[in-house]
Amino acid sequence: MINREWHLLSRPVGWPKPEDFALVEAEVPTPGEGQVLVRNKYLSVDPYMRGRMSAAKSYVAPFELGKVMQGGAVGEVVASNAEGVAVGDHVLHFFGWREYAAVDAKNAVKVDPEAAPLSTYLGVLGMTGLTAYAGLLRTAAFKEGDSVFVSGAAGAVGSQVGQIAKLKGASRVIGSAGSDDKVKLLVEEYGFDAAFNYRSGPVNEQLRAAAPDGVDVYFDNVGGDHLEAAIGQLNQGGRIAVCGMISVYNNTEPAPGPKNLARLIQTRGRIEGFLVGDHYDLQTQFVQEVGAWVRSGELKYRETVVEGIENNLEAFLGVLRGDNTGKMIVKL
Repeated sequence: MINREWHLLSRPVGWPKPEDFALVEAEVPTPGEGQVLVRNKYLSVDPYMRGRMSAAKSYVAPFELGKVMQGGAVGEVVASNAEGVAVGDHVLHFFGWREYAAVDAKNAVKVDPEAAPLSTYLGVLGMTGLTAYAGLLRTAAFKEGDSVFVSGAAGAVGSQVGQIAKLKGASRVIGSAGSDDKVKLLVEEYGFDAAFNYRSGPVNEQLRAAAPDGVDVYFDNVGGDHLEAAIGQLNQGGRIAVCGMISVYNNTEPAPGPKNLARLIQTRGRIEGFLVGDHYDLQTQFVQEVGAWVRSGELKYRETVVEGIENNLEAFLGVLRGDNTGKMIVKL
């Protein structure tokens, strides 16, 4: 049996190019002691993967050259050499970018395809969902009555941040997105109070118009001009949770920082970065609360689904371009 898998051949400089990668044919692995063999059904592609393609020191080890890359995946167990996991079970794990994966059972989490579609365990009920939940409620210390601004608000994380804020009693939720269609989606389907297309004009001017009374919480997925605009509109005691800065991921030179950081002194504002891996203690609470909202229809989600592992790279590049609405998923 053949196992197709994506390898990183060279470290991208600027925007990743197709020649930096290769779709390689390999043998399907045999599960060792304590392992299961998983036939992946859905793969996740996420902005953070761009950082792992660099050799720069970061919070997670870089992808190794000439070897298969990694990422979230959910699939069906087709062979088991581990107690407690049977053939036919479905599991979530982090050995994506391939069709078959031999996974240590201790690193595989059982998921129930009857409780929710398998793809949701990579998005609204998975890592991106927990990222939104922990970043808003813990890092940004959201409280009822706060005004919230979310950048990249039509993405998997941002769309959930805005909806959770509304469900938790935000006084106003504003989002930015990269197209008029996405702006319409934020307001009409996700219930944002206001949204704007950041390509239509200066972000600081559009945010000032959308949030005339300022913002108490900014959830940052973009960085750059969005971060500077949010600092400019930050209210007294405002909090900024930095989840990502997709606007600078492909820069070849360091991007200049916000010019108005001194305003944090005036507002007693706070900026804090976070990683979802530091907040897995919230997992049970997150699944219970958000799962109930999803089942009731109070929290809505979108997925952009790309078919075939041969299109995994293009799906990833699409995330960097902002092609996706909601979570980008590759279906095998």
